[in-house]
Amino acid sequence: MILEVQNLHAYYGQSHILHGVDLDVGDGEIVSLLGRNGVGRSTACKAIVGLVSAQGAIKFRGKDIAGLRPDQVAHCGIGYVPEDRLVFSTLTVRQNLELGLKRAGKFGRWTFADVFALFPNLEARQEVSAGVLSGGEQQMLTMCRTLMGDPDLILIDEPTEGLAPKLVEQVGELLSEISRRGVAILLVEQKLAIALKISNRVYVMGHGRIVFQGRPADFGPDSAVRKEWLEV
Repeated sequence: MILEVQNLHAYYGQSHILHGVDLDVGDGEIVSLLGRNGVGRSTACKAIVGLVSAQGAIKFRGKDIAGLRPDQVAHCGIGYVPEDRLVFSTLTVRQNLELGLKRAGKFGRWTFADVFALFPNLEARQEVSAGVLSGGEQQMLTMCRTLMGDPDLILIDEPTEGLAPKLVEQVGELLSEISRRGVAILLVEQKLAIALKISNRVYVMGHGRIVFQGRPADFGPDSAVRKEWLEV
């Protein structure tokens, strides 16, 4: 396994958010973390990348990374795409992508041509300031900038939130392409259709705990887990 998380606990002040979360991600896998809003999915991602202090074991390629700073976690080979689409608004699209490189001018599995091939509208606007992009374009840019750092594992939080159906489809294609290139993905996603379509395995969270793990085939319309933990 590229990522192994065991007995993970996390707090916001006095609020106990994660209650002993266990999960893992294999090399090249797409693993989705499902659940209703507020159950701790985003907190789990932030704890893994060092943005939230946590207790428990977090191992990346067998190395314990619990307690490392976010920049140290990134240099280990883990990328993180937050749900709030953080772009450098005064810099151009191309400059934002360049900032994703670990070393200036040194490319890994992803180049400008690769991300532009997936998202042609970014290529057309590569000299435009990122701050004037639409929300969907900013989401694409955030994902692509993270890829430019050539991570072996990428954590992606709600990439399709607020996107038009056509862009949702493009994001799904990008996630599948990332996996095909050998990059593992831990995906937090609210849209069941896309998560179940592209995932190898899924975890379901409820009240800060993993309440189910299985494969997409386990989540038919009549699934008891789906009705109890996912549907509104």
